[in-house]
Amino acid sequence: MSPTPYQTDDFRRILCPVDFSDHSRRALDHAIAIARLHKSTVTVLYVFAPMPVAAVGLGPMGLEPTVLSPIDSERLLEETKAFAATESAPGVTVETLVRGGSAAAEIVDQAVDMQADLLVMGTHGRSGFERLILGSVTERVLRKAPCPVMTVPTGLPDAVPAGPVLYKSILCPVDFSESSLKALEYATTMAVQAHGQLTVLHVDERDFEHADGVGGVAYDAGKTMGEFLEERAQASQRRLEDVTKGVPTNCVVDTLQTNGTPWREVLRVAAERRSDLIVMGVQGRGSTDLLFFGSTTQHVVRQATCPVLTLRGK
Repeated sequence: MSPTPYQTDDFRRILCPVDFSDHSRRALDHAIAIARLHKSTVTVLYVFAPMPVAAVGLGPMGLEPTVLSPIDSERLLEETKAFAATESAPGVTVETLVRGGSAAAEIVDQAVDMQADLLVMGTHGRSGFERLILGSVTERVLRKAPCPVMTVPTGLPDAVPAGPVLYKSILCPVDFSESSLKALEYATTMAVQAHGQLTVLHVDERDFEHADGVGGVAYDAGKTMGEFLEERAQASQRRLEDVTKGVPTNCVVDTLQTNGTPWREVLRVAAERRSDLIVMGVQGRGSTDLLFFGSTTQHVVRQATCPVLTLRGK
């Protein structure tokens, strides 16, 4: 079954949280560039985290959160506007907003309130403790966001001056789950729009306790291990070919199978192919989502040298 591309107006409302660091400026740069391509509106959000202070009348241990005064709130809003202006582009509408509270919760609430189609954020804070905090915020947002999330690492070249085509080489790992096939829909259309290259990767973990999980191929004691692995590889290749049928000719599609640890293979292939973007579908699996969707998404988001677009399944 071939993927059905999403509509180009799916990214009409983009939310980009910032903390005034160079890392969040890089994320804003990509949010603006995507908005330029999709004729979208970007909402730039700064979250003020109230710090507890001693409260009069509550005793020596009494604490209550600080509250922004109207003057301070206006000052932060002006600073947010000035920060957003550094990455502006012709034809892109940019709105700014300041909210107070827990960063991850406020980001998710704003995404819900504005019915965001895409959330773009950096993977690191400024340094030291703040870097750890923002890393934690990013991961919590990834678990709870109601829309696709693009995480942008540090060290990338500017996106806005490069023009509307950002992602010429896209890598999409699939395990044939519903969420990974939805990610493939997004990846396919983005590659078609860019007249680019799409690599669809399937990684065989060689987990024989769940050997029937690929192509319905179960281990048969009457076969040699080599025969079983070859049969499973052929089944996976047939599925790869099936899910990539019907892609327009202005997009080059390459299917690839490898063996090993999924996150290591995703990062290796992305590096070898100099991917501009990794698109991943992730499946929520319980209250903690198996410690941030298991190790695969966590490692890819933390270590990728290109942006990663994650789409959370149900």
